[in-house]
Amino acid sequence: MAGPEAGALAARARALAVLRIRSTALAVALLPAAAAVVLLAGSAMGRIGGSHDEGWTALRWTVVGGALLVLLLAAAVAAVIVRARPAVTPTVPIAEETAPDLYRLVRDLAERMEVPAPSAIALTPDCDSWLEDRTHPAYASRRGRGDRGSLSADGTRAVPGTGLPGAPGPAGDDRLTDRRERRAPQAPVLVIGSPFLWWMRVAELRALLAPVVAGTGPSVHPDIAAARRFVRGLDAAVAVATRGGDPVSASPYGPGPRPGAAPAAVAALGRAARRPAFAFVGWVARLLLRGCRDHAVQMERAVAAAASERARTVDYGLRIVAQEQVGLAYAGWDRLLTRVALPAWRMGRWPARLDAGVVSALTELSRRDRLAEGFASRLSERPACDLLEEPGLIDEATSLLAARLFHGGPPEPGPDWSPVDWGQYPEEVVDRKWRLEAARLHRVLDGRSGPSDTPPGPADPPAPPTLARVIERLTTTGGDGRDAGPETEERGPGLAARLSVELAREEAVQQQASRAHLARAAAEGGAAGGGDPWLDGFAPLFPLQPPRTGRELLADHVTAMVCCAAVDTAGASPGLDWLDGPALLVDGRRRADLANPVLSLVEDGDDGPLRTWLAEVGVRPEKPVRLV
Repeated sequence: MAGPEAGALAARARALAVLRIRSTALAVALLPAAAAVVLLAGSAMGRIGGSHDEGWTALRWTVVGGALLVLLLAAAVAAVIVRARPAVTPTVPIAEETAPDLYRLVRDLAERMEVPAPSAIALTPDCDSWLEDRTHPAYASRRGRGDRGSLSADGTRAVPGTGLPGAPGPAGDDRLTDRRERRAPQAPVLVIGSPFLWWMRVAELRALLAPVVAGTGPSVHPDIAAARRFVRGLDAAVAVATRGGDPVSASPYGPGPRPGAAPAAVAALGRAARRPAFAFVGWVARLLLRGCRDHAVQMERAVAAAASERARTVDYGLRIVAQEQVGLAYAGWDRLLTRVALPAWRMGRWPARLDAGVVSALTELSRRDRLAEGFASRLSERPACDLLEEPGLIDEATSLLAARLFHGGPPEPGPDWSPVDWGQYPEEVVDRKWRLEAARLHRVLDGRSGPSDTPPGPADPPAPPTLARVIERLTTTGGDGRDAGPETEERGPGLAARLSVELAREEAVQQQASRAHLARAAAEGGAAGGGDPWLDGFAPLFPLQPPRTGRELLADHVTAMVCCAAVDTAGASPGLDWLDGPALLVDGRRRADLANPVLSLVEDGDDGPLRTWLAEVGVRPEKPVRLV
């Protein structure tokens, strides 16, 4: 047998193997109880020992006690596995009312491939798409809030208990339907990468989603769904055991006690009492995971193979072109986040149109890279974001989620966390970033403006913030052209170290203020921004870049000082490059040749290349610059 049926049968066979491991674990837990029942029944019937035989009596009660202990431990392990909340990807839910055309496209795909339609659609700020099971009872409240769309055939939301869309039903029917829904497998949620909607065309998105939507067929099979729930429950139980039963492993409120929490001594005693119990739960869960790991992996591979085979009949040729767009979108999205969005996030601003910005970034990439030639011509076709009723609002929501995931920002805008449009980015982000870094550099210089053995007195006036002062501190020659010796050679590493300390101090103050805000919100009885405590405790989940070294910080600050001097004395202006982020514009054109002269000054103490560059642009380093 070939085709999607073969893959589905292979996936079901692997799912049954996982379920057999679950049944084996249950049988092992019930085995002492069965032995105890046999001993008690045999003793009552007079077939095993006598009622007054002390040896058999001790054995019976020993076996009964051991069986009760094993049943108690098994019940505790099962309770943790069942109640543990599986990990779920933070997404922006899309209701059908806000994207009827997108739901219609997905429904048509499911009908063409003869598979169930996904139960809902959500967006994630990533270049990937997948199906995600959200049928765990912990996520039932989300469906009640109406943030999960319905894919009913007529576009209306079906009312539980009736089987008909839009018809009211009694409360008792709702409860019965809820129990039936918990028993019957439900279709997973379709998670779509938000950059795909803005960069891809409608036909490309349909071809890309075809194999993903085809995966709903095996997903709703009872055996496969039960095996997946079991594996996800084990994984969640391991996470709970690792945390010792705490809801999150890290508190968003800082190292102090959480608002409304028990006293520190009582909490410590409770953690000490729970630690051995959860260690045992974790050991059992890991043992079961190791036993079913290979079967689960093969099951997922078989499901993917069956979905790919079933989707082969839907836009197969166009899917090859769409896969090329996936790689291009990933490259542009990565550059946009690391080069453009990250500087704004560090300043307390978040770009509100990241998905729209990825189109500009990819268009610029196609203009620069000959390998991407021809891709920009697709922009005349209908973009997939037209399937949304209000793409601007959804773009803003996904942009805020991206800031939380990749930087750890607050859940909602505020005075210190405000959105910024692309038109305002050069003035409100680039220029302000340069001047903040220049001010920080001069604060560090003011802390040690004199010779190394003569600290400045309290009455000494601060030196004017000039670029010449920075160059003089970093150069290996003195003002009269003579070599300054090892004392000056150590100034670069010393400045870099002090900059690192200064930046770490500022970040600590910002984190403390954020924690205080979360604590006040919790004390008031609500999440001030609808924040997710789990997400706020872990964010940033995916840091975009490793921490910058001291030399990298010093080079960035010197570059910022040069750019400030160019803006104030040479008529330059801040700009935005979609692939490289903040840019210096001289006579309306970007100057990308500043990095090497700055590195020569920072790493080698050679100011010759930088002074040549300054003379070419017309920058006057002796003039004071405006700081923030």
